[in-house]
Amino acid sequence: MKQKKSKILRDLLKSNKFLPVPSCFDALSAKLIEQVGFKLMFMSGFAASASRIGQPDLGVMTLTEVLDQLNSITDASTIPLIGDGDTGYGNAMNVIRTVKSFAKIDCAGVLIEDQLSPKRCGHTPGKDVVSRDEAFDRIKASVDAREENDILIMARTDANYTHGIKEAIERAQKFYELGADILFVEAPKSEDEMRLVCKEVPGYKIANIVEGGLTPNLSMKELEGIGYNLAVYPLTALSSAMKAMVDSLTKLKTDSDRSNNLMSFEELRKRVGFDEYYETSSKYETSKR
Repeated sequence: MKQKKSKILRDLLKSNKFLPVPSCFDALSAKLIEQVGFKLMFMSGFAASASRIGQPDLGVMTLTEVLDQLNSITDASTIPLIGDGDTGYGNAMNVIRTVKSFAKIDCAGVLIEDQLSPKRCGHTPGKDVVSRDEAFDRIKASVDAREENDILIMARTDANYTHGIKEAIERAQKFYELGADILFVEAPKSEDEMRLVCKEVPGYKIANIVEGGLTPNLSMKELEGIGYNLAVYPLTALSSAMKAMVDSLTKLKTDSDRSNNLMSFEELRKRVGFDEYYETSSKYETSKR
């Protein structure tokens, strides 16, 4: 019997090994993350919104679209996936539905945050957060929903942006008391703030490393030394892919040599899954035609 992804993630956390968490945005990027050898991944709302609908991460993508994207990813990969549940798409009752929906498609975890809806990317202007009571209700609802179909709750606060680091830490502490599995204090602006978060917030803590964002881009060794248990990299795959595509397309437009930009056709076929398909289909006579 296949082991639930949430159980695999819980075991990874209990191993007390630092966990880098690259972010996928579609089935192909998820396959590549797994092929490289990572044990865990996150579906970044920023990256998925850009990839699926060509829009910024400003609360435009709907829950239905998010679930469809997540389902494609869980179908294409075997490692645990944490999905971006944003604000939960409404009040506490909506949060319950969101968490249950993520669990049904075998997401190992779901992120629920305390921003006002529509939310904003954590490293861009214009953010605001809901009241403490509403923030706590979202996490209570998430934990209640977890009882029906196990899934880990990653509780995120963006209060540092609007209220300061003290408020953010106090919210994260309460999230832990309410039963959240992973604590996510978004966008500490210095190494000192990062150290304070790790000192004051109990439980498993995750750093959000956006290259060029507000939080210092420390090495994994440094993050572990400070006290983080995980670090998510929401834009590394998307940003590098976009840069490579723009470069290759620019060369194509000018009819320039782009051979150094390209993965070999043989490797491309292998990574997409042609070899695996042919190996499996060879068992069935009608599939050989």
